Amino acid sequence: MKYKKLSKEQLIISFDRLTRFKPTREKYFRVFCDIIISNLIEPVYKKSDLLLMPSDEITRLAEIIINSSLSDFADVTEHQNSNQINSIIKDYENSLFINNDEVQNYLNNNINFHMFVQLIDESCPINLRWLKAIYSLTSEKTVSNKDLIKLRHNLGIKFPIQKILLAEGITEEILLPVFSKYLGFDFYKEGIQIIAAGGKNQVVKMYYKLIEELKVPIFVLLDKDAEENINQITPKLRNIDKIHLVSCGEFEDLLPKSLIIKTLNNELTNFATVTADDFDTSLSSAENLENIFKTKGLHEFKKAEFAKLVKDNISDDDDISAEIASIVMELGL
Repeated sequence: MKYKKLSKEQLIISFDRLTRFKPTREKYFRVFCDIIISNLIEPVYKKSDLLLMPSDEITRLAEIIINSSLSDFADVTEHQNSNQINSIIKDYENSLFINNDEVQNYLNNNINFHMFVQLIDESCPINLRWLKAIYSLTSEKTVSNKDLIKLRHNLGIKFPIQKILLAEGITEEILLPVFSKYLGFDFYKEGIQIIAAGGKNQVVKMYYKLIEELKVPIFVLLDKDAEENINQITPKLRNIDKIHLVSCGEFEDLLPKSLIIKTLNNELTNFATVTADDFDTSLSSAENLENIFKTKGLHEFKKAEFAKLVKDNISDDDDISAEIASIVMELGL
């Protein structure tokens, strides 16, 4: 067997991909196959070959290349692999995803995580910071799930993920974590993963997919016009999942008008002024914003860009409507 080693940067990228929030088989198969195809010189395998190869053999080839590469950056004798981190990751992946025997072979690897954590610093992605935090515990004792949750809460590192918030769009993805944190419910400390599906129909498709993959609760947030979509979800709704239907219009309609005005005026400083008179009560917030952006000479209204502006202007209790506070409370139950 001949292979070329991974660089430090390639190792960090590979471990980052292995520990993201993705279905276990999907990420392990992709990362291991990429390493084998790119770095194994002899024998040579194509993707089609690996699709037919047993998962334990794919794992064996990948871990040889990974561990050999790691040895170039750390003294193997000083970082003996106890497999404790491997075991913690395996238990976590199996608590989060529905994994079959094939996937267990990927998780039963001997990758030297203990050696890898020496390569990363605090500027790394949050999932790798989680690995480093786990490593700090492994030298002390056997690490329980309670220890991991305490670690997550103390450091605000999101992992282990314990609940999914499935929403329609980017506005919810940007703003709900900020509103929640202001109300004392920090998504990262509570292990909340938010997914923006890209529309109500996509929420249904995504929910159907997630319940086939996930063991953890899913909180579904839909706009007022999604009653039909709720009827599609309800027959498949698990007893651990919840649905919240926005009481009026879209999520943007839950934003207090005072917050919208404050955001616009901070953006329009020395250029124009927005008041309550600029809003037509017969229109939705998004429609009003489109008109205001046109009449005030701003660029085209885009929900994501506006949500980012709103995010920077949330500063007091009046910036959070009663229904947004209710959503956060439901999410925390």
